[in-house]
Amino acid sequence: MQANEASTYDRVLESGKIRAAYIVYPPGSFKDPNTGELSGVFIDALNQAGEDLELEVEWTEEVAWGTMIEGLLSDRYDIVGNGIWETPSRGKVVDFTIPLFYSGLGVYVRSDENRFNNDIKAANSSDVKIAIIDGEISELVAKTKFPKAETVSLGQISDVSQMMLNVSQGKADVAVIEPYIGYEFLQQNPGTLKNAAQDQPIAVFGNSMMFKNNQPKFESMLNTALQSQLNGGNIASLMEKYIPEDGLMYPVAFPYRSDS
Repeated sequence: MQANEASTYDRVLESGKIRAAYIVYPPGSFKDPNTGELSGVFIDALNQAGEDLELEVEWTEEVAWGTMIEGLLSDRYDIVGNGIWETPSRGKVVDFTIPLFYSGLGVYVRSDENRFNNDIKAANSSDVKIAIIDGEISELVAKTKFPKAETVSLGQISDVSQMMLNVSQGKADVAVIEPYIGYEFLQQNPGTLKNAAQDQPIAVFGNSMMFKNNQPKFESMLNTALQSQLNGGNIASLMEKYIPEDGLMYPVAFPYRSDS
């Protein structure tokens, strides 16, 4: 940051508002198709943080996985206010808040698919097709975990459930996706798919908000407000409100023990 460039913290305090972009990605963020109203664990948590900090949260625009960083770097908004997974490539150019919860990744296949029953690594084969969304974490996982497999890609603005639909329709063999998304898909399409990594997720990621790097005062302010919600039970209440079943997401462990 150049010496004459205002920090995000200074700009936010001067304007009295945090400009937030979002990606519709439950359970962190939902958008009512009729009213446009936003809700979800992260939407509600950032709104509460703004209230606690006496700042207005202005939800400025919906963005895509592949373009969200560009908007931060060009100062169109101050934060991407839904759950984003920290990856090395993102960490080179942006920073993250503390996680509010963690996501494990399942490996969803058709219900009659038995090639991967004994070893999910068998999906790393040239005769396996993996559904991905360009710029989304599924693309990174496919490249790192299953580099030999063929990818079946969808555009950046595609709904993540489309990956599971591609598997159920035989256009792909595997979709690497969160159990929450799998749960929602199977509520509408019972018996079509199964999670071949039910007992052990192939990766676990923290869900954090993302902002421009080198903003220590802004980061400290946000993390203080979010940690207060974790400690006070608000995040647990939001997870209970928006996540329909235990085990679909993992709560943040407290850094202390209450027993003597």
